[in-house]
Amino acid sequence: MSKIDELIDKELAIFDKSIVATPGDRERLDLFAKANNGANDVLLTQMAVQLGYITALKFIKEEMSI
Repeated sequence: MSKIDELIDKELAIFDKSIVATPGDRERLDLFAKANNGANDVLLTQMAVQLGYITALKFIKEEMSI
């Protein structure tokens, strides 16, 4: 395993212990946003940030393995 793979795996593992649940995909994030009717915008923002970060890390890892 390369140093970059190790770094990405370490970063991804952080979200398993996060106080804020990270939605599994964009659809779940959208469902949460719709269900909360504008309440908890700070929570929604954090969920979106976490999902974006995880998505970016997974993309980088996939592209590097090609």
